Amino acid sequence: MSADGQLGEGKLALATRVVHGSGFKDTATGAVVPPLAVSATFDHANPQGLTYGRDHNPTWGLLECALSDLEDAAASISFSSGMAGVAAVLDLVPEGGRVVVAKDAYTGSRALLQLLAARGRCQVEAVDATDVAAVEAAVGGASLLWLETLGNPLLSVPDLRECARLAHAQGALLAVDNTLATPLLCRPLALGADVVAHSGSKYIGGHDDLMLGVLAVRDLQLADRLRRHRTHLGACPGQLEAWLALRGLRTLDVRFRRQVETAAWLAERLSSLRAVRLVHYPGLPGHPQHRLASEMLDGGFGAIISIELGAGAEDTERFCAATRLWTNATSLGSVGSLLERRGRWEGEGYLPEGLVRLSVGLEDPKDLLGDLAQALAAAGV
Repeated sequence: MSADGQLGEGKLALATRVVHGSGFKDTATGAVVPPLAVSATFDHANPQGLTYGRDHNPTWGLLECALSDLEDAAASISFSSGMAGVAAVLDLVPEGGRVVVAKDAYTGSRALLQLLAARGRCQVEAVDATDVAAVEAAVGGASLLWLETLGNPLLSVPDLRECARLAHAQGALLAVDNTLATPLLCRPLALGADVVAHSGSKYIGGHDDLMLGVLAVRDLQLADRLRRHRTHLGACPGQLEAWLALRGLRTLDVRFRRQVETAAWLAERLSSLRAVRLVHYPGLPGHPQHRLASEMLDGGFGAIISIELGAGAEDTERFCAATRLWTNATSLGSVGSLLERRGRWEGEGYLPEGLVRLSVGLEDPKDLLGDLAQALAAAGV
């Protein structure tokens, strides 16, 4: 198979490309599993031109090739964590430049921006990314517009194509965190984004056992700048982590499609529970951006649901601790279902005290719903 996902005539389906996208084939041994290259240095006579483990690694290369194929990117660059990738993109902003960020973007991204702003490194403006007029008003003079395909944790959906047009008209780059949607639902580069970010710790890895980030870009010169940042700052991923991410990627389609299906089923039923005041899920007709999400996303609306309980922080924490199948933990995208009251974290104070983010796993949907119902009853919510 060629690097652009071709086999004979026509492009392969995504379900096939997640399995074969790295194009790996060991002609020497016939191994069907990519090798884990643990070497930190390389003989200068090697045919790939590899030199040192902080610059490149064959296992990274396979993962990056696979992500480039899925995101229809010119190149991808892997990092030691999703936040290391975010930091690399922010380093593209000139000293004193302006960054416009979605108000409900991931708290880690917003926290880093606030830290940089406090040091005078850049100026930051938060905006309701679903309001095109607000984005247009804010992006003038900006160097970077930072959005998320699906906002975390309120599941807002910005119009990426229109935001790309507005950003580029002002000479700004558009970066999109595509972690929650994955390339299976959305490929932001095709909608005009310049950079797509993924936390590989989430759906790509899929098993809560690695830390890794990946950036996919449309421009090779931009890729070179990001790669140099990784090398000079030492933000490179571990070889084992890259190998685990590559292994996890090969089951992404079957995992994620099941999780999306279960999430849609749960979202429809959660609002019937007495204690649930509001369900945030773009697949519901009542979601403010449901129509846009239906047009922009392909094959579902993601596997994250946020619910607002008619309860305060203490009662909501008691509910989260009372579940048996849902693990009360910080993360998302794994085979096991996770939940968490997001307001417990600094920087999430804008959220209702009773807001709980649900990351849907691979368990039986009825068991998951029953567990939430019993936990609500046990907590007296």
